[in-house]
Amino acid sequence: MKTLITSLSATTLALSLASTQVHAEMQTETVEYDVNGNTYTGYLAWDDETEGQRPGVLVVHEWWGHNEFARTQAERLASAGYTAFALDMYGDGKLAEHPEDAQTFMKEATKDPEDVKARFMAAMELLQEHDSVDKDRIAAQGYCFGGAVVLNMARMGVDLDGVVSYHGALGSPLKAEAGKVSARVQVYTGGADKMVPSDQVAGLVKEMQDAEVDLTLVSFPGVLHSFTNPAADRIASEFDMPVGYDQSAADRSWNGTMRFYDEIFAQ
Repeated sequence: MKTLITSLSATTLALSLASTQVHAEMQTETVEYDVNGNTYTGYLAWDDETEGQRPGVLVVHEWWGHNEFARTQAERLASAGYTAFALDMYGDGKLAEHPEDAQTFMKEATKDPEDVKARFMAAMELLQEHDSVDKDRIAAQGYCFGGAVVLNMARMGVDLDGVVSYHGALGSPLKAEAGKVSARVQVYTGGADKMVPSDQVAGLVKEMQDAEVDLTLVSFPGVLHSFTNPAADRIASEFDMPVGYDQSAADRSWNGTMRFYDEIFAQ
């Protein structure tokens, strides 16, 4: 399998800044960076009142693209004491307003797994180089499309402490191999999610058990796809999609993630 080496030039790492203050402690920056000649736009968030270096968390967006929901998750992580980077997997400002566009963007972005990895690794390197980050303590969490991305990064052996998938696709042509996966894995899925049926759930459990991966999987009975996103009910109505927000599942999955990070980063 070919390996792509992505380097970030001085120009790439120059932060194209719209530095704003969300409140007294939180700092945010919009960051433009380059991967293999294409421009991507991410979003950094950290609390400048937290002393010293702290773990970093990558946030991978839903199939809609790098939108306000992804940025809000980065801010929530910053409030919890992490430095977060909501990365961009599509580039060129692509942001879908219709499911057909989202499907097109997602297919284009994922046609080569090594390109997906290159985009992820560029964002990871950018996060690791931030002054507030302990580069040896990095995790990633993803939503829907992003949940599949972070699982595949774990499968590909990316050096992460942990990955968290929220209502992400669980099946993949890539398979975890014993001794290759360093990340601990946490998965939250909806029991009524038609996009992630029970055979995918069972398949992931078997795959991770066979590869001796530390997996925690939580399935919420009766809960639909996109349960973490408050916009899901509007999307369901507008596009007749089987998605829906569930506050209980959203809260429980977030609280579980915070406990997970407390544990993996304390080791």
